[in-house]
Amino acid sequence: VLPFPSQVVYNRVGKCGSRTVVLLLRILSEKHGFNLVTSDIHNKTRLTKNEQMELIKNISTAEQPYLFTRHVHFLNFSRFGGDQPVYINIIRDPVNRFLSNYFFRRFGDWRGEQNHMIRTPNMRQEERYLDINVCILENYPECSNPRLFYIIPYFCGQHPRCREPGEWALERAKLNVNENFLLVGILEELEDVLLLLERFLPHYFKDVLSIYKNPEHRKLGNLTVTVKKTVPSPEAIQILYQRMRYEYEFYYYVKEQFHLLKRKFGLKSHIRKPRPRPEFFIPSPLETEEPIDDEEEDDEKWLEDIYKR
Repeated sequence: VLPFPSQVVYNRVGKCGSRTVVLLLRILSEKHGFNLVTSDIHNKTRLTKNEQMELIKNISTAEQPYLFTRHVHFLNFSRFGGDQPVYINIIRDPVNRFLSNYFFRRFGDWRGEQNHMIRTPNMRQEERYLDINVCILENYPECSNPRLFYIIPYFCGQHPRCREPGEWALERAKLNVNENFLLVGILEELEDVLLLLERFLPHYFKDVLSIYKNPEHRKLGNLTVTVKKTVPSPEAIQILYQRMRYEYEFYYYVKEQFHLLKRKFGLKSHIRKPRPRPEFFIPSPLETEEPIDDEEEDDEKWLEDIYKR
């Protein structure tokens, strides 16, 4: 049996399937006996230095093995003298994530007719029913930068520059993905994400895919689907793509790394044909259709190196 991390952090990105995964984690924690540590704080992702120290202290003293989950930007435990945990996360197409959040804030999901009123009780009616195209084309703050720079800070961290759309935050986020995250998956390929989590972290995720595919669980998952979503016009979507160029550069980077990992472990699952890539100034990443040679290092050694980080 490989050594396994006893400290795992899932700093879940909003509207990237995290409620589905947390539902699974509640079942898995009872089944496998690990400590699932959750937070009731959902709207505070950026922390002061003292808040970072306090949260890291609280996490580090939790009973092990633990999996901590919260909407929070990357925390550097080693900066405050703590042991760096293994990080995992999931992201999705940035425009799809934005649209899901836009309509969820206004209309909630299928769990209750009025749950959006609980989340945004002070939202004015004219704002709640603001047409998505008007929001984008007329440059409302909610539909323009820096509000659209959302995914990268979860991986860049707590530095103030992590919230500024640009190369610095992008490159720092990529570096943290490489050095601190065991796996960053793609929501559009969730079953493969779960397969790899089960492979890498069996003490936490054993049997996760069979639980996920259980009809009773799928019913629960369907209740978290956002309601009243509409699709913006092609012109509005193109503007979003332009405004989210760094988000897309990061998304395609993560997607490429995820596909490399899938090939390495022999996953060739069928996925839906993606929609055409937007025509703008992000260079296309190298495709990974061909299987990767297995000469570089064996799978078990690779996992051991990850666990020792």
